[in-house]
Amino acid sequence: MELESVKRIYDGYSSVYDALFKRFFYPRIRHAIQSMDIRPGERVLDVGVGTGLSLSFFPRHATIVGIDLSGEMLRKAKEKVEEMGLYNVRLLEMNAMNLNFEDNSFDEVFLSHVVSVVPDPYMVMAECRRVCKNGGKIVVVNHFKSRNKMIAGFEKIMNPVSKKIGWRSDLSMDEFVERASLRVEKVCKLKKIDFWHIIFTTNVK
Repeated sequence: MELESVKRIYDGYSSVYDALFKRFFYPRIRHAIQSMDIRPGERVLDVGVGTGLSLSFFPRHATIVGIDLSGEMLRKAKEKVEEMGLYNVRLLEMNAMNLNFEDNSFDEVFLSHVVSVVPDPYMVMAECRRVCKNGGKIVVVNHFKSRNKMIAGFEKIMNPVSKKIGWRSDLSMDEFVERASLRVEKVCKLKKIDFWHIIFTTNVK
């Protein structure tokens, strides 16, 4: 999917995104962030912060930088920042495949429902690994292709439709982990039957 297409789709989603997706995404985002054990003074990068569904879960003793390609999604996130008085949060419009940060800028990186949206998930992960300190945490929340052959077959059939509404449904978790050179510490799902996974990794350079 082309970058401009992604931006256009998610700009369009901005006014209805929370209503459509909050109940699906909120529990996993909360669990992932609360499991990160973010310490006082740490700097955390939230890649694809969107409308800011994640922001209330980050501890106020850390500095949070949220980026997103969609200016309209960020406008909604900024409203949340103002409403909740999140003075530790900074929001920037930025391409996740070309992060405008120096190497080793962050202690932890969080990506929620991003890697199946961007044109090149491996470029995104390379950038995340670059800006994350050695030994820092990178946590990914995302839908991955089912290991059940019947469901995976359906996901493959639906992939062209999924792309038109903003994401791909055929991304393999095993292939993603291998190609992104991730050192996985833990993978979990909130329910036994769940289409979304949470991947906890340690950044090793």
